[in-house]
Amino acid sequence: MPTPPPTGPLVTRDTVATEVRALGVRPGETLLLHSSLSSLGWVCGGAVAVVQGLLDALGPDGTLVVPTQSGDLSDPALWSGPPVPRDWWETIRASMPVYDPATTPSRGVGVIPETVRTWPGAVRSAHPHTSFAALGPRAAAVTADHAPDCRLGEHSPLARLEALGARVLLLGAGYHTCTSFHLAEYRIPSPRVRVGRPGPAGWEELTEVSITSDRFDELGHDFERDRPVVRGRVGAADARLFPVADAAAYAQRWLALHRPREEEVADPPA
Repeated sequence: MPTPPPTGPLVTRDTVATEVRALGVRPGETLLLHSSLSSLGWVCGGAVAVVQGLLDALGPDGTLVVPTQSGDLSDPALWSGPPVPRDWWETIRASMPVYDPATTPSRGVGVIPETVRTWPGAVRSAHPHTSFAALGPRAAAVTADHAPDCRLGEHSPLARLEALGARVLLLGAGYHTCTSFHLAEYRIPSPRVRVGRPGPAGWEELTEVSITSDRFDELGHDFERDRPVVRGRVGAADARLFPVADAAAYAQRWLALHRPREEEVADPPA
């Protein structure tokens, strides 16, 4: 059977730039993007055109930031998608490549962040599991000194984005992707977990705050009900725009009330 034609809408670099400007993205600001390319429609130029359009809207003084997580550099004993045989675990731990900001690909965050990661001039933070990549004049300031034992807390790019007055753009992505909510988990009593990963001297383990996106969609629903969130569309995608600081502050109150410590769960496996 012949392949059916795309249903559209047709989205171009100019479409992205025009429609995110209409949503309220301002030249010169710092923007944390969570995105879904497939939600936009038929994009001429794919992820490259989306990044170009966002950079056009931000202008030369703006900074674009994306999550470039690499959670697969983790303990194979926790893997479930798919699991691996137990007798492979030690070999995997001994053989897994060490995180390298320049070469380690992102995983599970979509093609647009991976496009930003490999963009000329991109800067990436140093955390082996929860790095961020950035383009623009504040890229180095956002990504610098990402502490190895602080995935998404006070010594991560999220806290720097909050301090810079950055805003979040959910572009076809739901609130379950909103990393700003995780910043709140470091500001309320939270359990800690052992985290394993490859290191320069071999397999290493350290203790970290347990993070989970459990109930983030519910949290996002209430946040949008109670706080100013700009809503619109870019192509076919639902889009939302709001400050990192608002999201973190609201989540701190909401999680303390709705997801008390005893309901916290361990980190999901890779």
